[in-house]
Amino acid sequence: MLGMNPVLIRLTITLAITWLFLSGLFKTQLLILGVLSIALVVWLSHRMGVTHHRGQAVFVRVFEILRYWSYLIVEIFKSNIAVTRMLMHRDLPIKPVLRTVSATPDTEMGRVVYANSITLTPGTTAINFTRNGDILVHALHEDSLHELEDDVMAEHVRHIERKQDWQDN
Repeated sequence: MLGMNPVLIRLTITLAITWLFLSGLFKTQLLILGVLSIALVVWLSHRMGVTHHRGQAVFVRVFEILRYWSYLIVEIFKSNIAVTRMLMHRDLPIKPVLRTVSATPDTEMGRVVYANSITLTPGTTAINFTRNGDILVHALHEDSLHELEDDVMAEHVRHIERKQDWQDN
């Protein structure tokens, strides 16, 4: 039985807000389909055990995530411009480099979000995690890696991580 599990309640609320925000339509038939979809996702999440990751509850922090997405969209836009300038330049001033970057977010999920954010940013690709937890990154130009080494993106990822000492049942 699903019961009154706080994690599932937060998941339901988050999915409902996201669905309403993305749909923008308030017709009865669509609202009923939305409720059924959300109920199915919450039930499947509970049955699959994905609401708890290695014993720690996965929390959704809506405002922090929206803040992070806006930061990431700006970074993607700036990187698009930089890569386009490099590729349109007559001399093609690329300096491909492969280097490890510290994965400093606190949780495994935070490190995965960080690696995915690196890959989403044009001109850089997270290739793999090394044995010591760093991320092997390929970049079209070494300046892109300098920005990653400044740890600004990792700091933004750390803001969306939730440090939780207790576990939900």
